[in-house]
Amino acid sequence: MSKRAVLEVIALDAEDAIAAQAGGADRLELVTDMAADGLTPSVETFAAIRSSVDIGLRVMLRLADGFEAGEVSALVERARTLRAAGADEFVLGFLDEHGGPDLSAVERLVAELDGCRWTFHRAIDRAADRDALRKQLADLPGLDTYLTAGSADGVDAGLDVLGAEAARAAAGEPGYEQQILVGGGLRLEHVAGLRAAGISAFHIGGASRPSGWEGPVSADAVRVWREALDA
Repeated sequence: MSKRAVLEVIALDAEDAIAAQAGGADRLELVTDMAADGLTPSVETFAAIRSSVDIGLRVMLRLADGFEAGEVSALVERARTLRAAGADEFVLGFLDEHGGPDLSAVERLVAELDGCRWTFHRAIDRAADRDALRKQLADLPGLDTYLTAGSADGVDAGLDVLGAEAARAAAGEPGYEQQILVGGGLRLEHVAGLRAAGISAFHIGGASRPSGWEGPVSADAVRVWREALDA
């Protein structure tokens, strides 16, 4: 395939960001507190990373573990502050008590983003109805990506769903126009099959850190993924 695959790497600080770019990352997801599965970083962290690299940065908008929005006004204020600091790409996604998208929360945040591009994250993997969620969110401005493993249990369990959704996207089905960004238990051995299915965007976190989450991103580890995606 001639189309270069997108490689997105989770970065917690400027050191991570520099190593990820050196290894061949195309974009970073900026978070803090991976013990809570990734929350909104500080404006100071965003600014330090933005001044250290020149690749795309998608900033997480999430203030607590889980997929409930919580205090939406606080999320809106964080988004406003980050926008003022120069952030122009984001990651968000919230579900209501029935497992559907929390449209009230998402729409309030999207209005604050004012056209910025954003990813709906792995909340889709916990949704009661993935297809319905996509259809409900389809017309929101700026939504261009779904981060998904195809299953709440990770990529191993979600391969069939990912392949089916890639086929629906290729067929131009409404609600499937957004890019599928695969992450969540992703391993190198998954890449060839996912690429063959037409998927061209991949997200890694722990796979870029040989020492675990207590250690930094390794440029060499990221480079292994870059070479696999380019093969």
